[in-house]
Amino acid sequence: MKKKMILFDLDGTLLPMNEPVFVKAYFGALTKKLSPIGYDPEKLIQTMWAGTKAMVMNNGTQTNEEAFWKTFRSVFGEASMKHYPVFADFYDNDFPKLQSSCGYLPEANETVKACLERGYRVALATNPIFPSAATEERVRWAGIDKNVFDLITTYEDSHYCKPNPMYYQEVLKRLGVEAEDCLMIGNDGLEDGVITELGIPVFLIDGFLLHEEQLEKKQIKHGTFADALKWIEEKGE
Repeated sequence: MKKKMILFDLDGTLLPMNEPVFVKAYFGALTKKLSPIGYDPEKLIQTMWAGTKAMVMNNGTQTNEEAFWKTFRSVFGEASMKHYPVFADFYDNDFPKLQSSCGYLPEANETVKACLERGYRVALATNPIFPSAATEERVRWAGIDKNVFDLITTYEDSHYCKPNPMYYQEVLKRLGVEAEDCLMIGNDGLEDGVITELGIPVFLIDGFLLHEEQLEKKQIKHGTFADALKWIEEKGE
């Protein structure tokens, strides 16, 4: 059976990213934005990590957005929600300036286009811990038209995170496809590799490999984007 859908990860896959470098730039910009309205930088960063953990631990009873802000309010109080527009402004106007903290590989867009030319559908299965504005901005950094994707997962409309297999189950349901219809391209042996539990083959892109100890355990292949395209051609038929 010919595969129908190629799922792509974003950070470290389509978008070259050294996570510590990006996180430092991200939190630096966020604290600069919020410190003038009374947020202690250290406490804010700790809360951002706590909110991220709440999203990763989400069991499907709420959106990741709801899980994050529930944690945020538990630290800063209900009154903090009056500053929600400041956060929105940050992602609209300050976040785009962080592009220099990430890299760019033309092969990423070329690979996505090649998949489309071969008749595959494509979806962006990026860990949904960011708002749509920040996610779509990172897609732009990767030089890819967001409109080519049938789905882009964000914290507003997702109820799980990687490496929970339920994240991928939700993705499949929203796309209306079965596991046997799909292939996955990522960079993380754990967060992307867990999709093998659903019977979906995965190929990891070299350069920013994470959790490499999972590759042999799960018999995951890795290489360049050119290698990934050859793998898709082999696996896709």
